[in-house]
Amino acid sequence: MALWGLIYWAFLLLLALAVICVLLYCGYIHYIHMKYDHIPAPPRDSFFFGHSPKMMKVTRSNELIYDLLLDWVLKYGPVVRINILHKVTILIVSPDAVKEYLMSPNYKKDWFYDRLSNLFGIRFMGKGLVTDRDHDHWYKQRRIMDPAFSRTYLTDLMGPFNDNAEKLVETLTERADGKRHVGMHDMLSRVTLDVISKVAFGMELSSIEDDQTPFPQAISLIMRALVEMRNPFLRFSWEKQGFIKNVQKSVRLLRKTGRECIERREKEIQDGAEIPVDILTQILKGAALEEGCDMEDLLDNFVTFFIAGQETTANQLSFAVMELARHPEILEKARAEVDEVIGARRDIEYEDLGKLQYLSQVLKETLRLYSTAPGTSRALEQETIIEGVKIPPNATLMFNSYIMGRMEQFYPDPLVFNPDRFHPDAPKPYFTYFPFSLGPRSCIGQVFAQMEAKVVMAKFLQRFEFELVEGQSFKILDTGSLRPMGGVICRLRPRTNSGT
Repeated sequence: MALWGLIYWAFLLLLALAVICVLLYCGYIHYIHMKYDHIPAPPRDSFFFGHSPKMMKVTRSNELIYDLLLDWVLKYGPVVRINILHKVTILIVSPDAVKEYLMSPNYKKDWFYDRLSNLFGIRFMGKGLVTDRDHDHWYKQRRIMDPAFSRTYLTDLMGPFNDNAEKLVETLTERADGKRHVGMHDMLSRVTLDVISKVAFGMELSSIEDDQTPFPQAISLIMRALVEMRNPFLRFSWEKQGFIKNVQKSVRLLRKTGRECIERREKEIQDGAEIPVDILTQILKGAALEEGCDMEDLLDNFVTFFIAGQETTANQLSFAVMELARHPEILEKARAEVDEVIGARRDIEYEDLGKLQYLSQVLKETLRLYSTAPGTSRALEQETIIEGVKIPPNATLMFNSYIMGRMEQFYPDPLVFNPDRFHPDAPKPYFTYFPFSLGPRSCIGQVFAQMEAKVVMAKFLQRFEFELVEGQSFKILDTGSLRPMGGVICRLRPRTNSGT
């Protein structure tokens, strides 16, 4: 009886502690509400969960959460509060605020980037260039990486860009009978994967020709996980345990591949072999200069560049193909420029890229309408006023290029695909267009990505007539980055007048 008495009192004590914890948490949430509720926002769905039930419902129905946020901005103004549990994020669509908080090095990335450091308990991007919140440490890494993105190195990449784009064209030619359905997003994802593997890390994946390579599926799973993680209770869902294990397996695959790649390059350096000035070399150079850098630190940047260098460019190209197919007059103008600049040549030269002005406009307009990496965020340490709204200290500010790119006040007829918005004589967007972010934390690989996109798109336009298969969806799928939900299914035919 004494034992049961102890158990009973222990149970009561635990119950009392649980009740106290819940009450304290409720009190803290109430304090957060009092601190931020002067900021405009839609009504919360729940005292505890804030706006997350509505946002999770949108995600589960395969609708785009940024369209919901755009609706909120149009209704509540340029400064909108978003509550999720005890966290508050302030969505800002002010060009002046974009200029202030993204262009300045004084504002650090916020807590969200810590979520990219690990995925379900497995180290993912760690403290790589994207996720590093320590400005001094990030700056050291960025300075070390810069030579791999210098004009000299990028000019030398034209060979690999051409070779991989040519492999894509050859594979598509086998399917270009005017009848077969070709998933362009899948094919473009494979070519960008092969490019980043080769030019950044010296790996020959040949995923264009190898349908069995596990990397495209691994990357897709990881990107999907970044969206699923918006659900704070995902880890406790029984039905998601299989998905979580597959994501963990995918992260381990990338880091294992990176380890093998790094060890192979280290051996080549020891053997005195000729070493390219690529991203992998710069990662190792950084390790040599930084005391205490271990293999896991090296793998952080391997994974960062492997993911970032493949996913967003493939998505941009896919959206561009989709929009060109929907706008024959724009397609013909872009193709005429390619014919004039490239003609029937197999290889595109570095100097040709600057002459493909209209194609540049097409690619830029694609990123305005479909900002594949839609947003970024910053930590606000001091109280400030934005657009007349007082923002308390220690707030998280979110900026979104997708939302601003679809607002009438910044772009007339914003849903119309119009490359002339980016004509050299057109007014430049005033801090409303930032698909690669802005300022010191802007994407280091944006020139690399746009060179690659131009080469692949120019070759595709040079060689093929194409049309979209009827009945497919033109909706946008959020997988951490934005991609076409329907996969951009096309029928292809070789161009009879391309001279190739």
